[in-house]
Amino acid sequence: MSIYEKGNFQGQMMEFFEDCPNVYDRFRFHDIHSCNVFDGCWMFYEEPNYKGRQYYLRQGEYRRYNDWGASSPRIGSFRRIHHMF
Repeated sequence: MSIYEKGNFQGQMMEFFEDCPNVYDRFRFHDIHSCNVFDGCWMFYEEPNYKGRQYYLRQGEYRRYNDWGASSPRIGSFRRIHHMF
């Protein structure tokens, strides 16, 4: 997954392949304005350490934070969802 500091995949970008308990510690930004999920599904959380409101993201492009249902770009943590069947 790639996350961006600005909408429409602009600004600073960082790729992640594993869980991130604190976005600011790794990305140096509190807000994620767009992202591209290349593979699998991810859960965004408003607060660090997987707390607060959650947003479920499937594979695809999210040009703005409201594309994943958020009213604010503030994301504190995220993790990959592993489905068990």
